[in-house]
Parts: sequence; structure tokens; C-alpha cells
Amino acid sequence: MNSGTKTEKVEDTSRQEEFAFLFAQLVMQQSNMAMMLLGKVAHPESGKVFQDVDAARLFIDQLEMLEVKTKGNLSKEEESLLKQTLMTLRLNFVQTVESPSTAEHPKPAATPPEATPSAEAANPTEGQEHSASGDDEHRKKFSKKY
Repeated sequence: MNSGTKTEKVEDTSRQEEFAFLFAQLVMQQSNMAMMLLGKVAHPESGKVFQDVDAARLFIDQLEMLEVKTKGNLSKEEESLLKQTLMTLRLNFVQTVESPSTAEHPKPAATPPEATPSAEAANPTEGQEHSASGDDEHRKKFSKKY
């Protein structure tokens, strides 16, 4: 009977360690996606750098939700990881949003000027008008600050 209790404790411990690893992996995955969408890290497959501030905000918001919903249920290490990650992401978010180059002249960071999508190549004036006004309008609507 006593050996069964030891086995259960070992299984519980290993399961808790697995959950701790999965939690850290989830936080890092969300963080990496946010950093990529903020234009701070290149896409791992294409190697291109691009920005989608609204999508980055979604990943940061998800981590904030996780922080609120798990309050009091995390180990000190997990809590520290989440808090540090959120602080870093918020600082990068503010830098990206307040950066004069992205606010006034939105452009993909790694796309050369000669590389244009086929739809814009077929109708260059229509694609450019939509792209420029759409990006400006998109940025004007954004107002959340961390």
C-alpha cells in the first residue's frame, strides 16, 4: 500500500513538472509570436520582418488574460516568467507604436521595393491607393497603450 502512494507522488510530481514546462512553452510561444508581429524578430520560415500591431496586441492581451486567470495558482518561477515576458512585450509594443518611422511611413521592413504582390502589379494605382490609405486608417483606429 505504501509503495502505491510513492508511485502516485512520483507521477504527480512528474505531471506537475510537465505542466510547468508546457506553461513556460506556451508563454514563450505567445511572446515569440508577438515579437515577430511587432517586427522585432524575422519570420522563422521566410526570414522576412513585418509588422501587424493589432495581431501582436492580441497575443499580449492573451498573456495578460492568462496572468489574471492564473493569479495565485502559479509557482514563483512561472509567475516571474509571465510578469517579465509581459513587461518586455509591453515595452516593445510601445516602442513600435511610438516609433516615428512606423507611424508616419508604414512599410514592411524586409520587402525590397521591386518585390510587389501580383494584384498590385496588375493594378498598381488601385493597389497602392488601397494599401496606403488602408494602413493609415488602420493605424489611426489603434489606440490601446501598455
